Amino acid sequence: LLEGVVAKYEERFGVKYDISFSVQKSSTDTVAVNPDNTPFRNDDGTLLFRPAGHGALIANLDEIAADVIFIKNIDNVTTDARRADTVLYKKALAGLLVEIQERAFAALKELREGASAMRTAEIAQMIEEELCTKLPDEWTPELLIELLDRPIRVCGMVRNDGEPGGGPFWVEGKRGECALQIAESSQISPEDAPMMSGATHFNPVDLVCAPARYDGTKFDLTKYTDPATGFISSKSKDGRELRAQELPGLWNGAMADWTTIFVDVPLATFSPVKVVNDLLRPEHQ
Repeated sequence: LLEGVVAKYEERFGVKYDISFSVQKSSTDTVAVNPDNTPFRNDDGTLLFRPAGHGALIANLDEIAADVIFIKNIDNVTTDARRADTVLYKKALAGLLVEIQERAFAALKELREGASAMRTAEIAQMIEEELCTKLPDEWTPELLIELLDRPIRVCGMVRNDGEPGGGPFWVEGKRGECALQIAESSQISPEDAPMMSGATHFNPVDLVCAPARYDGTKFDLTKYTDPATGFISSKSKDGRELRAQELPGLWNGAMADWTTIFVDVPLATFSPVKVVNDLLRPEHQ
Protein backbone atom coordinates (compact mmCIF):
# COMPACT_ATOMS: atom_id res chain seq x y z
CA LEU A 1 0.00 0.00 0.00
CA LEU A 2 2.74 2.45 0.99
CA GLU A 3 4.81 1.74 -2.10
CA GLY A 4 1.86 2.43 -4.35
CA VAL A 5 1.02 5.72 -2.65
CA VAL A 6 4.66 6.85 -2.55
CA ALA A 7 5.14 6.14 -6.25
CA LYS A 8 2.05 8.18 -7.08
CA TYR A 9 3.26 11.27 -5.24
CA GLU A 10 6.87 10.92 -6.36
CA GLU A 11 5.64 11.10 -9.93
CA ARG A 12 3.26 13.94 -9.17
CA PHE A 13 5.83 16.18 -7.47
CA GLY A 14 9.00 14.98 -9.19
CA VAL A 15 10.75 13.98 -5.96
CA LYS A 16 12.06 10.87 -4.21
CA TYR A 17 10.90 10.08 -0.67
CA ASP A 18 13.01 8.32 1.96
CA ILE A 19 10.44 6.89 4.39
CA SER A 20 11.19 4.78 7.43
CA PHE A 21 9.28 3.82 10.56
CA SER A 22 10.50 4.07 14.14
CA VAL A 23 8.82 1.72 16.61
CA GLN A 24 8.45 2.45 20.31
CA LYS A 25 10.98 0.34 22.20
CA SER A 26 9.70 -2.48 24.39
CA SER A 27 12.52 -1.66 26.81
CA THR A 28 10.60 1.49 27.77
CA ASP A 29 7.46 -0.47 28.78
CA THR A 30 6.39 -0.25 32.42
CA VAL A 31 4.90 -2.84 34.77
CA ALA A 32 1.14 -2.57 35.36
CA VAL A 33 -0.26 -2.89 38.87
CA ASN A 34 -3.63 -3.61 40.42
CA PRO A 35 -5.60 -0.78 42.12
CA ASP A 36 -3.92 -1.80 45.41
CA ASN A 37 -0.47 -1.44 43.77
CA THR A 38 0.30 -5.16 43.75
CA PRO A 39 1.71 -6.45 40.43
CA PHE A 40 -0.93 -7.10 37.78
CA ARG A 41 -0.55 -10.57 36.31
CA ASN A 42 -1.89 -12.08 33.11
CA ASP A 43 -4.01 -15.23 33.20
CA ASP A 44 -0.84 -17.30 32.78
CA GLY A 45 0.77 -15.65 35.81
CA THR A 46 3.21 -13.44 33.91
CA LEU A 47 3.62 -9.77 34.69
CA LEU A 48 1.90 -7.32 32.37
CA PHE A 49 4.18 -4.79 30.71
CA ARG A 50 2.50 -1.89 28.92
CA PRO A 51 3.77 0.80 26.53
CA ALA A 52 4.58 3.83 28.68
CA GLY A 53 2.95 6.51 26.53
CA HIS A 54 4.34 8.75 23.80
CA GLY A 55 6.98 10.10 26.16
CA ALA A 56 8.89 6.87 25.55
CA LEU A 57 9.47 8.11 22.00
CA ILE A 58 12.17 10.51 23.21
CA ALA A 59 14.53 7.53 22.81
CA ASN A 60 13.42 7.16 19.19
CA LEU A 61 13.79 10.89 18.59
CA ASP A 62 17.31 10.70 20.00
CA GLU A 63 18.27 8.24 17.26
CA ILE A 64 17.27 10.49 14.36
CA ALA A 65 20.30 11.91 12.57
CA ALA A 66 19.00 15.30 11.42
CA ASP A 67 19.65 18.97 12.11
CA VAL A 68 15.93 19.82 12.06
CA ILE A 69 13.08 17.48 13.04
CA PHE A 70 9.38 18.17 12.44
CA ILE A 71 6.84 16.55 14.80
CA LYS A 72 3.13 16.42 14.11
CA ASN A 73 0.30 14.10 15.15
CA ILE A 74 -0.59 11.56 12.50
CA ASP A 75 -4.30 12.44 12.73
CA ASN A 76 -3.66 16.13 12.05
CA VAL A 77 -3.55 16.02 8.24
CA THR A 78 -5.79 18.03 5.97
CA THR A 79 -6.63 17.71 2.29
CA ASP A 80 -4.31 18.89 -0.46
CA ALA A 81 -6.63 21.79 -1.28
CA ARG A 82 -6.25 23.18 2.25
CA ARG A 83 -2.52 22.66 2.79
CA ALA A 84 -1.32 26.17 1.87
CA ASP A 85 -1.44 27.55 5.43
CA THR A 86 0.16 24.41 6.83
CA VAL A 87 3.06 24.58 4.34
CA LEU A 88 3.57 28.30 4.93
CA TYR A 89 3.69 28.03 8.70
CA LYS A 90 5.89 24.93 8.65
CA LYS A 91 8.44 27.03 6.76
CA ALA A 92 7.96 29.93 9.18
CA LEU A 93 8.45 27.74 12.27
CA ALA A 94 11.58 26.16 10.79
CA GLY A 95 12.97 29.53 9.72
CA LEU A 96 12.48 30.96 13.20
CA LEU A 97 14.11 27.88 14.72
CA VAL A 98 17.22 28.25 12.57
CA GLU A 99 17.43 31.98 13.31
CA ILE A 100 17.09 31.45 17.07
CA GLN A 101 19.60 28.58 16.99
CA GLU A 102 22.20 30.67 15.16
CA ARG A 103 21.88 33.48 17.71
CA ALA A 104 22.08 31.05 20.62
CA PHE A 105 25.16 29.35 19.14
CA ALA A 106 26.91 32.68 18.58
CA ALA A 107 26.17 33.84 22.13
CA LEU A 108 27.33 30.52 23.57
CA LYS A 109 30.61 30.78 21.68
CA GLU A 110 31.18 34.30 23.00
CA LEU A 111 30.54 33.28 26.60
CA ARG A 112 32.89 30.33 26.38
CA GLU A 113 35.60 32.55 24.95
CA GLY A 114 35.21 35.02 27.81
CA ALA A 115 32.72 37.74 26.89
CA SER A 116 32.97 41.12 28.61
CA ALA A 117 30.60 41.98 31.45
CA MET A 118 28.65 44.31 29.16
CA ARG A 119 28.33 41.69 26.44
CA THR A 120 27.34 39.04 29.00
CA ALA A 121 24.54 41.33 30.20
CA GLU A 122 23.38 41.76 26.60
CA ILE A 123 23.29 37.98 26.16
CA ALA A 124 21.26 37.66 29.35
CA GLN A 125 18.78 40.15 27.93
CA MET A 126 18.65 38.17 24.68
CA ILE A 127 17.87 34.97 26.60
CA GLU A 128 14.97 36.68 28.34
CA GLU A 129 13.54 38.51 25.34
CA GLU A 130 14.20 36.10 22.47
CA LEU A 131 14.51 32.70 24.15
CA CYS A 132 11.53 33.38 26.43
CA THR A 133 13.38 32.45 29.63
CA LYS A 134 13.02 34.72 32.68
CA LEU A 135 16.30 34.57 34.57
CA PRO A 136 16.55 34.52 38.37
CA ASP A 137 17.71 37.76 39.99
CA GLU A 138 21.12 36.28 40.80
CA TRP A 139 22.19 34.75 37.49
CA THR A 140 25.76 33.86 36.52
CA PRO A 141 27.58 33.45 33.19
CA GLU A 142 27.67 29.72 33.91
CA LEU A 143 23.87 29.68 34.08
CA LEU A 144 23.66 31.49 30.74
CA ILE A 145 25.94 28.89 29.16
CA GLU A 146 23.80 26.09 30.58
CA LEU A 147 20.60 27.66 29.22
CA LEU A 148 22.11 28.23 25.78
CA ASP A 149 23.70 24.79 25.47
CA ARG A 150 20.55 22.68 25.16
CA PRO A 151 18.08 21.53 22.50
CA ILE A 152 15.71 24.09 21.00
CA ARG A 153 12.14 23.69 19.80
CA VAL A 154 9.65 26.07 18.19
CA CYS A 155 6.03 25.09 18.80
CA GLY A 156 2.99 26.29 16.90
CA MET A 157 0.00 27.13 19.11
CA VAL A 158 -3.58 27.67 17.92
CA ARG A 159 -6.40 29.62 19.52
CA ASN A 160 -8.23 27.54 22.12
CA ASP A 161 -11.44 26.35 20.48
CA GLY A 162 -12.41 23.81 23.12
CA GLU A 163 -10.31 20.91 21.79
CA PRO A 164 -9.05 18.41 24.40
CA GLY A 165 -5.38 18.52 25.26
CA GLY A 166 -2.60 20.65 26.69
CA GLY A 167 -1.56 24.23 26.25
CA PRO A 168 1.27 26.76 26.62
CA PHE A 169 2.23 27.89 30.12
CA TRP A 170 5.01 29.56 32.07
CA VAL A 171 6.72 27.09 34.42
CA GLU A 172 9.38 27.66 37.06
CA GLY A 173 12.51 25.66 36.30
CA LYS A 174 14.96 23.86 38.55
CA ARG A 175 17.53 26.67 38.26
CA GLY A 176 15.13 29.39 39.41
CA GLU A 177 14.32 30.49 35.87
CA CYS A 178 10.82 30.73 34.41
CA ALA A 179 10.40 29.30 30.93
CA LEU A 180 7.75 28.12 28.51
CA GLN A 181 6.36 24.58 28.74
CA ILE A 182 3.51 22.60 27.21
CA ALA A 183 1.39 21.30 30.09
CA GLU A 184 -1.41 18.73 29.98
CA SER A 185 -4.51 18.83 32.17
CA SER A 186 -3.15 15.83 34.12
CA GLN A 187 -0.22 18.02 35.22
CA ILE A 188 -2.45 20.77 36.61
CA SER A 189 -3.70 20.54 40.19
CA PRO A 190 -7.51 20.68 40.64
CA GLU A 191 -7.36 24.11 42.28
CA ASP A 192 -5.59 25.47 39.19
CA ALA A 193 -8.07 23.91 36.73
CA PRO A 194 -9.59 27.32 35.83
CA MET A 195 -6.16 28.40 34.61
CA MET A 196 -6.12 25.49 32.17
CA SER A 197 -9.69 26.00 30.97
CA GLY A 198 -9.10 29.73 30.58
CA ALA A 199 -5.98 29.34 28.44
CA THR A 200 -6.14 31.37 25.24
CA HIS A 201 -4.17 28.83 23.19
CA PHE A 202 -4.02 25.09 22.66
CA ASN A 203 -1.21 22.69 21.76
CA PRO A 204 -1.93 21.11 18.34
CA VAL A 205 1.43 19.23 18.41
CA ASP A 206 3.18 21.22 15.69
CA LEU A 207 6.84 21.20 16.69
CA VAL A 208 10.10 21.92 14.92
CA CYS A 209 13.13 20.70 16.87
CA ALA A 210 16.89 21.28 16.74
CA PRO A 211 18.69 18.36 18.44
CA ALA A 212 22.28 19.36 17.59
CA ARG A 213 24.93 21.23 19.58
CA TYR A 214 26.76 24.29 18.29
CA ASP A 215 29.78 22.11 17.40
CA GLY A 216 27.66 19.75 15.28
CA THR A 217 27.49 16.89 17.78
CA LYS A 218 24.13 15.64 19.03
CA PHE A 219 22.57 16.28 22.39
CA ASP A 220 21.63 13.21 24.40
CA LEU A 221 17.93 14.07 24.44
CA THR A 222 17.24 11.66 27.28
CA LYS A 223 19.24 14.00 29.56
CA TYR A 224 16.83 16.91 29.05
CA THR A 225 13.70 15.36 30.52
CA ASP A 226 11.92 15.82 33.84
CA PRO A 227 11.16 12.32 35.18
CA ALA A 228 9.03 13.81 37.96
CA THR A 229 6.36 14.77 35.42
CA GLY A 230 5.35 11.17 34.67
CA PHE A 231 1.90 10.12 35.81
CA ILE A 232 -0.32 7.17 36.71
CA SER A 233 -3.35 6.38 34.54
CA SER A 234 -6.30 4.07 35.15
CA LYS A 235 -6.76 1.39 32.49
CA SER A 236 -8.25 -2.08 32.18
CA LYS A 237 -7.39 -5.41 30.59
CA ASP A 238 -9.82 -8.28 30.03
CA GLY A 239 -12.34 -6.52 32.25
CA ARG A 240 -9.89 -6.05 35.13
CA GLU A 241 -8.92 -2.60 36.36
CA LEU A 242 -5.24 -1.69 36.53
CA ARG A 243 -2.94 1.24 37.10
CA ALA A 244 -0.31 2.10 34.51
CA GLN A 245 2.77 4.26 34.85
CA GLU A 246 3.30 6.57 31.89
CA LEU A 247 6.53 8.39 31.18
CA PRO A 248 6.53 12.19 30.86
CA GLY A 249 4.76 13.16 27.63
CA LEU A 250 6.98 13.64 24.58
CA TRP A 251 6.27 17.37 24.21
CA ASN A 252 5.71 17.80 27.96
CA GLY A 253 8.15 16.45 30.55
CA ALA A 254 10.26 14.61 27.97
CA MET A 255 11.28 18.04 26.59
CA ALA A 256 11.08 19.92 29.88
CA ASP A 257 14.67 21.18 29.71
CA TRP A 258 14.60 22.38 26.09
CA THR A 259 14.64 26.01 25.07
CA THR A 260 11.03 26.52 24.01
CA ILE A 261 9.48 29.18 21.77
CA PHE A 262 5.74 29.45 21.09
CA VAL A 263 4.30 30.84 17.86
CA ASP A 264 0.65 31.76 17.26
CA VAL A 265 -0.42 29.82 14.15
CA PRO A 266 -3.85 29.91 12.44
CA LEU A 267 -6.51 27.36 13.29
CA ALA A 268 -6.44 26.30 9.63
CA THR A 269 -3.20 24.41 10.36
CA PHE A 270 -5.01 22.18 12.86
CA SER A 271 -7.40 19.52 11.55
CA PRO A 272 -7.43 16.61 14.01
CA VAL A 273 -9.40 13.37 13.93
CA LYS A 274 -10.05 12.35 17.54
CA VAL A 275 -13.42 10.66 16.91
CA VAL A 276 -14.90 9.24 13.71
CA ASN A 277 -17.31 12.17 13.33
CA ASP A 278 -14.30 14.48 12.93
CA LEU A 279 -13.94 13.02 9.44
CA LEU A 280 -17.11 14.95 8.56
CA ARG A 281 -15.38 18.28 9.16
CA PRO A 282 -14.87 20.44 6.04
CA GLU A 283 -11.08 20.16 6.33
CA HIS A 284 -11.31 16.41 5.70
CA GLN A 285 -13.61 16.54 2.69
